[in-house]
Amino acid sequence: MDLGREIADWPVGTASVAIVDADGVVDLVDDGNIHRAASVTKVLTALTILDAAAEGVVGLDDPVGPPGSTLRHLLAHASGYALDEDRALAPPGTRRIYSNRGIDVAATHLERRTGRSFENDLHDRVLDLLGLSSTALDGSPAHGAHAGIRDLAILARELLQPTLLLPRVVDQISTLAFPGLAGVLPGFGRQKTNDWGLGCEIRDHKEPHWTAPGNSPRTFGHFGQSASFLWVDPDAQLACVSLCDTDFGPWAAKVWPRLSQAVLDAYARGSGSLDADRDRADTARP
Repeated sequence: MDLGREIADWPVGTASVAIVDADGVVDLVDDGNIHRAASVTKVLTALTILDAAAEGVVGLDDPVGPPGSTLRHLLAHASGYALDEDRALAPPGTRRIYSNRGIDVAATHLERRTGRSFENDLHDRVLDLLGLSSTALDGSPAHGAHAGIRDLAILARELLQPTLLLPRVVDQISTLAFPGLAGVLPGFGRQKTNDWGLGCEIRDHKEPHWTAPGNSPRTFGHFGQSASFLWVDPDAQLACVSLCDTDFGPWAAKVWPRLSQAVLDAYARGSGSLDADRDRADTARP
């Protein structure tokens, strides 16, 4: 697979993409820039809160947010909160309403329990632990991170096969919470079943979707308004991440599934080209 050629027609200024398996990066195009991670920040925030919950610092059933809502509801976009307001649009646990506000409130809850800034916990529990040296939070825990592609690749590999993160935490971020809820997948419209874990969206059988038709239903991840994305496919034992300098739009909804399918075709287990492509990509490993 020629990754550079695959993204050459993207209508962006610069872009970075990494393809990852359980051993690390197998192919990489790095523009050398730090980009806005936008809502991919939510993955980092959820990991931080879930790690704190595993230690008992907070509880997933703590009452937080609208009446009847818990920390678990907030992380799964099931609290009823509107996108960027404290206003509740539905009772908790009845609809999947994507909410930046819910994630911010979840991070504030951790701050109140620890008595220190959320950013400190983010560093201690995720960024410093994984060695994500180019990643920093500047603003909202829902969408305020900036990162380089090599950091996102490290994060994706850890989500694919955790060695430093607690496996329990990775299971929680990627396993369906509050099953059967309908809702709108931003950029892709209403979904009869809008599956979500505690921090990551779960592909299931959504259509249309930003990953490929060939991605397994267990694929999980996130994308952002800055046209950042991270997906992890446990069945294919592959992950893919991207950052660029141009906001999400119809162009991304068109080229991302194409890229994802090309990645699966070239690198998924059972592909005859996997070993040769990995050999050619060894020099690209971070």
